Amino acid sequence: MSNLKEKYNKEVVPALEQKLGTTNRMLVPRLMKVVLNMAFGIVSKDEQKNLMGDLAAITGQKPKVCKAKKSISNFKLREGMVIGAKVTLRGERMWEFVERLIAAALPRIRDFHGVSNRGFDGRGNYTLGIKDHSIFPELVEASAGHSGMDITFVTSSNDNKAAKALLEALGMPFAGRA
Repeated sequence: MSNLKEKYNKEVVPALEQKLGTTNRMLVPRLMKVVLNMAFGIVSKDEQKNLMGDLAAITGQKPKVCKAKKSISNFKLREGMVIGAKVTLRGERMWEFVERLIAAALPRIRDFHGVSNRGFDGRGNYTLGIKDHSIFPELVEASAGHSGMDITFVTSSNDNKAAKALLEALGMPFAGRA
């Protein structure tokens, strides 16, 4: 069991019960899944393979290929071309990834002052955009194309306030102002 999952069960749940004023443990928000999405656009097959390898190294799971749904001639995009990849993490892999993200990857961002407070969608989910995926310590040598990625935290909460309280309790470093 990951250290973050133990912390959630032993410290975070009782603290959130008290903070949110609920007596039922099942009403306390919990992390359901984490989705990583990397859009790399139109790139060569080798670069595509390298970026997918990076995403697999970061998550420990094989990425799902995302293809273009329709052709757009102005962008030289054809239907069926590979333009991105995504990974959905649940269970133990999710907890380990969140722990590595908070403890190791985010502090490696240059001039880091916390993540934005504006990534909430109104339904209890939080999306964090990262401009360069080479901040992850799993990547000894990142591929030549420094691609960004979106990391979405899906919680069981229905409102932003409870979701933010959950992520703060897990150790997510939010910026001081909105």
